[in-house]
Amino acid sequence: MQKPKVRFKGFTDDWEQRKLGEVVERRIEQRQQSDEYPRLAFASGQGVIPLSERKTNNREQLTKDEFTKKYLVTELDDIVYNPANVKYGAIDRNKYGRGLISPIYVTFTTKEIPGFIERIVTSHNFQQRALRFEEGTVTKRQSVNPEDLITLDVLVTTKKEEQKKIASFFDDLDNLITFHQRKCEQTKKLKKYMLQKMFPKEGQTVPEIRFEGFTDAWEKRKLESLCDLFTDGDWIEAKDQSNLGVRLVQTGNVGITQYLDKENNKKWISEEKFEKLHCKEIFQGDILVSRLPEPAGRACIMPDLGTRMITAVDCTIIRTSKDCNSKYLVQYLSTPSYFKIVNSFLGGGTRQRISRGNLSTINIPIPVCLAEQEKIGRYFANLDHLITLHQRKCDELQNIKKFMLQNMFI
Repeated sequence: MQKPKVRFKGFTDDWEQRKLGEVVERRIEQRQQSDEYPRLAFASGQGVIPLSERKTNNREQLTKDEFTKKYLVTELDDIVYNPANVKYGAIDRNKYGRGLISPIYVTFTTKEIPGFIERIVTSHNFQQRALRFEEGTVTKRQSVNPEDLITLDVLVTTKKEEQKKIASFFDDLDNLITFHQRKCEQTKKLKKYMLQKMFPKEGQTVPEIRFEGFTDAWEKRKLESLCDLFTDGDWIEAKDQSNLGVRLVQTGNVGITQYLDKENNKKWISEEKFEKLHCKEIFQGDILVSRLPEPAGRACIMPDLGTRMITAVDCTIIRTSKDCNSKYLVQYLSTPSYFKIVNSFLGGGTRQRISRGNLSTINIPIPVCLAEQEKIGRYFANLDHLITLHQRKCDELQNIKKFMLQNMFI
């Protein structure tokens, strides 16, 4: 039986096997550029876009002389692909509209629901089968000819209403993913901008943007002077590790202002080994600074992992004093000016690092008023939370999309 595992209610008929050439037809019309037919570009990951928006625009030289005045017509909902870039996913539906693209590309029209056909030809399975037709050598770029592509078998529902529902479902999913990606990027840009404005520039004693009610000049303090504890983690060899016990937090767990919980790379040492090696226990709220790239100097606040914790020797442990807010400090340790200072200290050959001694001497601009520190720290922590929420939602939606693509098609 040729039926997908997941279907919309009311559809029970078997799907039919067709050749791609039975459900699409090649568009070969060419025209000169005009207001009605503007120049467009096509690229993997971007689809059909205005020529001006192309990230790389270096392929004009590939267009032969006879095509310099005429270009290939494409219309909204065409299936467009680059024969030389199928391996990089350069096949997509035209979601932009009418225009002209380079004749090095191939366009197809379809009488089926375009969004349904799009999901078939952009699937990993279809593209892997298409790559079996690659021709060419290193000197002659490998490509998948359209004459070969249209011979591939595809399984389709003949019910247009089912096609429409499937296409609409995935379009809605894509719109949601795009929405959260856009919000995530906007929040990242806002944070980057505010990091430059809410900390004093070199030679200044106050920032350009400040919370209302604070007017005092800021101080500069050596990093170590802001800490009740400033020390490195423990040297833990592979032979000292175990399957359970005390959690070993590694440099890879330290992100820029974020703890990265890598589920498949958790490491531990036993309670007995912890005592024998006289390890330094770390606690929720401590700041860890990775002295290794990438980038060296990045820092995060430790969350509660539900177990006792230690960290590796290439992490510096910071426990701030009562006159320094840890959320404020970890945000300053993510600024471009801070990383510039860290980079000036890097040494150690092939695997460069900053020493704890040099890290301790870095001057930290800091408000005298603890309440101002707290407001700044809270503001940036909220931005980090928003970024995490949008990224998590993107990941969830991508997983849903992957599952549904595997189960709503055959």
